[in-house]
Amino acid sequence: MTTTKKEAADAVLAAKVRLGLTWAKIAETVSRPLAWTTAALLGQHPVPKDVAEQVGDLLELPADAVAALQLQPTRGALDSPVPTDPTIYRFYEVLQVYGPTIKELIHEKFGDGIMSAINFRMDVERVPDPAGDRVVVTLDGKFLPYQW
Repeated sequence: MTTTKKEAADAVLAAKVRLGLTWAKIAETVSRPLAWTTAALLGQHPVPKDVAEQVGDLLELPADAVAALQLQPTRGALDSPVPTDPTIYRFYEVLQVYGPTIKELIHEKFGDGIMSAINFRMDVERVPDPAGDRVVVTLDGKFLPYQW
């Protein structure tokens, strides 16, 4: 039986917990960005063979899971149109409230186009604050103008 990307992601999560590793440690070990590594090992990117083998060694994964990490994914991790996980739902809520504002500001500052989710970087930081620590999420995508 062939392992799917979802099953490989489940194996990664189980091994991460079993071995007491963090995403940061895994990313450091494979010399890749933290957000990319996390997304890739959760099944959202194909993992290059050499990196998949490093992950397999680190996490003690079977060969079929290592092979599955290398497959081209079907991107999109939500099982329903409206997410039910509270953390993911909050981002959905942010886009419901601020999506039109983000769109307007992109058009005003850059012109008619979009922010790429392909040529893209992301970071998540914890910033201390006297009123309670803040979550700072940076979404950094290349501007792609519409071409008519």
